Amino acid sequence: MQRIRLRYTKRGRLRFTSHRDFQRAFERALRRAEVPMAYSAGFTPHPKVSYANAAPTGTGSEAEYLEIALTQTRDPETLRALLDESLPAGLDITDAVEARTSGLADRLTASVWELRLEGVTVEDSKKAADAFLAAETVEVQRKTKNGIRTFDARSAVTELTVSSPQGDPQGDRPLDSACAILRLVVRHVTPAVRPDDVLSGLRAVADLAPPVPAAVTRLAQGLFDEESGTVTDPLAPDREAVTAASTTAAATASATAPGAGTA
Repeated sequence: MQRIRLRYTKRGRLRFTSHRDFQRAFERALRRAEVPMAYSAGFTPHPKVSYANAAPTGTGSEAEYLEIALTQTRDPETLRALLDESLPAGLDITDAVEARTSGLADRLTASVWELRLEGVTVEDSKKAADAFLAAETVEVQRKTKNGIRTFDARSAVTELTVSSPQGDPQGDRPLDSACAILRLVVRHVTPAVRPDDVLSGLRAVADLAPPVPAAVTRLAQGLFDEESGTVTDPLAPDREAVTAASTTAAATASATAPGAGTA
């Protein structure tokens, strides 16, 4: 059985698709691309697809991950191209690598988020961000199936910066004169701190309240590097393992070739 790990996006209007909507679209794409999927056992077999830390509905993303299991070996890049052609524009498969290591989900420990705040000036956003970062704790509330839950939104945020908009290449929102871009690096903790929780925190500490809902996009997710404060590529260990295996195989083939080592 071969395992392939894929990175995919949710762009434009398809940011409003739910995770279940994407699951259905992806399973149809698997059939269209004639991928030799492995299936679970039991009365209702289903393709072996593992999803990791999907973004909330209404949130765009450049870095969603999943893993599929195949019954036959396939070239990852060829498979990526076939699946990408079989999905609607906006749900794009951008990377594929053969799984050579374990624990993909364990390497998704932080996310980089971009929040576009229309109707909010950069100056007001910077003041709110400074107040948020200066606070030791910022308690926010979220409605859950078990009632209202109160938790700290500050401790999970390792970086919060504000900048001016540089245009909107995806065309989701018009460019407005009053607009600020927030960039967050958020650890994946329990309970999970989401971008809307940070917005609730900014409202609590500085009364920052965008007049329209923020356009939220996940730019990256992966392992948080404590030294640099960056979020690393979770597929890098698999690429390195594939490269190392290829190098070892080539060296072994060279050493065992007829005439190898003879003068």
